[in-house]
Order: sequence, then structure tokens, then C-alpha cells
Amino acid sequence: MRTIPPDLVRHYREQGWWTSETLGDLLTSGLRTAPDTAFRVHSATRPWSGTFADVEQNARQLAAGLHRRGVGPGDVVAFQLPNWMEAAATFWASAFLGATVVPVVHFYGRRELTHILETVAPKVFVTADRFGSQDFPPEVYRDVPIVGVVGRDFDELLDDEALPGTLPVEPDRAALIAFTSGTTRAPKGVVHSHHTLGHETRQLAGIYPDDRGDQVTAAPVGHFIGMINAFLIPVLDGQPINLVDVWDPAGILRLMTAEGLSVGGGVPYYVTSLLDHPGWTDAHLPYLRYAGLGGAAVPAALTTRLADAGVTVYRSYGSTEHPSITGSRHTAPADKRLFTDGEALPGVQIRLAEDGEILSRGPDLCLGYTDPELTAAAFDADGWYHTGDIGVLDDDGYLTITDRKSDMIIRGGENISALEVEEILLTMPGVAEAVAVAVPDPRLGERTAAVLRLLPGHSVPTLEELRAHFATAGMAKQKWPEQVHAVADFPRTASGKIQKFVVRADLAIRDESIAVAP
Repeated sequence: MRTIPPDLVRHYREQGWWTSETLGDLLTSGLRTAPDTAFRVHSATRPWSGTFADVEQNARQLAAGLHRRGVGPGDVVAFQLPNWMEAAATFWASAFLGATVVPVVHFYGRRELTHILETVAPKVFVTADRFGSQDFPPEVYRDVPIVGVVGRDFDELLDDEALPGTLPVEPDRAALIAFTSGTTRAPKGVVHSHHTLGHETRQLAGIYPDDRGDQVTAAPVGHFIGMINAFLIPVLDGQPINLVDVWDPAGILRLMTAEGLSVGGGVPYYVTSLLDHPGWTDAHLPYLRYAGLGGAAVPAALTTRLADAGVTVYRSYGSTEHPSITGSRHTAPADKRLFTDGEALPGVQIRLAEDGEILSRGPDLCLGYTDPELTAAAFDADGWYHTGDIGVLDDDGYLTITDRKSDMIIRGGENISALEVEEILLTMPGVAEAVAVAVPDPRLGERTAAVLRLLPGHSVPTLEELRAHFATAGMAKQKWPEQVHAVADFPRTASGKIQKFVVRADLAIRDESIAVAP
């Protein structure tokens, strides 16, 4: 793990950002305050309805069963489950035991799961037998000492008596290992402590509007932000938990009007898939009062579209390593909310390197990676995290992400911002989503390819139409895309982010029939 400068540790404690409270303490306190709060799973496969108290009882019985089998503070408990009640029970049980929990995205396959289990060597693994077309092959986890399969033998892990209270653990110890969503490389294990995760939960809860309504969580709980929004923040706030295990826009629209559930934002895909669905009507607007957007590039065309519809948009920026670096309050001036990624959040410091790379540090910054080499490369001796993202700060301290260092297209020695190209593509009629990626060029090294997901009824624009659009937008000619492709949908991570490295790989193996500018 990285070394945290002693003056920062002292400062975080003096400010109350780091306390003696563990995740088990946070949950115990919140569950005691609001035991009758509703907990529901909206699922065609495994629906469930009950209260916080019901799930806590299940979690404490599981904790007792695992403790009897020798599981306690410092042991690793991994789970790979859809957004089901048993995922919450496993997460809460791990917190009560002082164990290190490892949530795994439920649709990760054999390769990803093998990598994760080999990396963390869990003492416990909880999974499912099957979910839709996804199976969970037993041979991958055959070396894990304790295994529970939901729908088969999970209940056998539960004791008749519940574990009272929590087992003691130091709050600076590892509480969670979250694996990155893999937009640039194989998943990396990111280690968070009770200190960092507790602060992140309190900080993120403080950004959310008080009148946000009963929100639905669709992001997989195996993903960092889905896990916090599903299992921690609602308990802290005493708000109902509503989970869905499949993102189906038609189904979400039905839940909004029939059940009165709100959608609070997320990556842009979640919002655009609702707005672009033929079932969307003005009757859904009351359940999309706010749109907190982040986790991927947030196009100005989308924020403007939402604002014009009467939705209050606010943006944030962070990563698995440093979950909440900047953010706008929903009460911030409109231009800051719509067109920047917010200002540094309480306790967070940011600065820009000479090349524009964003460096950050704060009380919610992770302890490091499971791979010491990655830790050494990403964190410096003064506690700064080198994000790999490029940004600019305005005179008021608001940050705007302009690109990733690894997402630059280098055409003839000139750097082209993929994000800048994408912003123009998204203003073309009929374009729902767009990415700009580099493709090899024998003369220039790289050139830009535009890959589009179109709205129903719209055809792929020709290169001539695309050039005319970029000319009207006033973008320098060398930045114009020189290939154009259409896809039914993009490859995505668990949180809905587009996996650009997959898009680039797909283009690299396409045949010569693609449209190429002369």
C-alpha cells in the first residue's frame, strides 16, 4: 500500500473526515435508526420485498455462520451476484465481521473472475448458479474454502442465531477491494479502507438533493458506485432501497410511473436510453427531477437537452481509486453544473501538472492497488494520485475534463482530443451516442474514426455530410473524422461506460470495405 504523509493523516482526523467508525459501525447505526425502511428487488428472476430489518437479520445470520467457520477481521469475502437481496446480505455480513469484501460484477466471465480470485485469494465466495445466459462455472472457484451458491446452498451458510454487533477492526485497515471497470486494461484491484470508504459514503450522500425521491439502483452492485448507492448511502440516509438486476429502459419507465421510483442519473447512457425510448413521455419527468452525471464523458449536448426539459443537471468526476474528486451541487450556477465537472469536494485537493494531467488527493483516496508496481506508478511520495486524465480549471476553481492521456489521437504528430471530436459528433441529427478513436494510418501514424449509435429511423451520415457538419462547427480540418461506422450498441463496462479499447480493436480487424476519406 502507498505511504500516506503523516500531516495528511493528522489533518483528515482533525477535520473529522476520518473517524473511528468502521463500515460495520456505520451500517449498525443506520439500520438501527430505520429498521422498517423498504428494501425491494424488482426482478423477473429473483424478486424480493422486505425491510432493512429483514435483510439485516439475513446478514447477521450469514455473519454468524461464517464466523463459526473461522471467518473474521482481515479475511477476504468475495461475491459475484446480480442486484439481489443476497448481495446486500453478503456485503453487510462482511462489514459486521470486519472482513475485506470484494464485489465482482455479475457478468464478468471466466477470465476476469479467475484473475480476481487469484489476486485476492478469498476465504469465502458467494455466487449464483445462473443468471440469464450467464453461468458461473464452479471450476473457477473450486479452490475457495467456503462457497455459497444462491438458489442452491447459500442458506446452508446461515446460522439460526444472528451475530450481535460487529467484530473490532482498525478503521485504517482494508475494508474493500474494488476492481476497475477495465476501460484501458485488465481490471486492477483498488484497496479502500474503512476510513476512505466511510468518508466517500458521507461525502456522496451530502451531494444528493434531499428531495430526490425513492431512487432505483440499476448499476451493478459489483461495481463501486452501484455498491455505494445500493448498500451504504440509503442506510446512512434511511431511504428505501430499490434494486433492478437488468437495465431495461421500458421496465424502468414503467417503474417510474407505476411505482413512483426516481432515476437520479449515473453515466449518460442510463439517461439517454430513457429519453430516446419511444415510451418516454412528459409523465416521466417528475421522476427525473435531477440528473447527477459522471463516470464517463458528459456531453454538453446532453446536459443542455436535459436542462431544456426542466431537469436539474449536476456533474461530478472521480474514479474507483478516488471516487469523488470534484462535483457540482444541484444549487450551483447553471453554467457550472452543465458545462464543468465541478469543484473540489470537501477535503480534496487538485492540481494540474505541466501537461494538464489532473493530480488529486483527499480523505477518500484509496490505499493503493493490489499490485505494488501499479501503486508505485500512480501515487507519489506527497500523496498525490496521478489520474491519467487531462483537464482545465477556470477562475472559480471548477474543473473540466478534456481527455485522457491515453485517449489522444496523434495524427501526423498533432494531438487530437477524442472528447472534442465527440462533442461535435453528438450535435449531428440522429446521433444518440458517439465515440472517436484512433485507427492506424500508414502515412500519418493515426487518424480519427467516428463510431456512431443512431436513433431509430436515421441513416449513417456520409463522410461528405460529416465534413460539412464539422466545417460548420468550425473545427480544424485535421481533426475531422476520416472514417465513419455505425453500431447497434457499444461494448460497455459494468457501469455503462463505453469500452473504447474494444472499439479500437474491432476496427483494427475490419476489412477494407469501411468508408475512408481520401
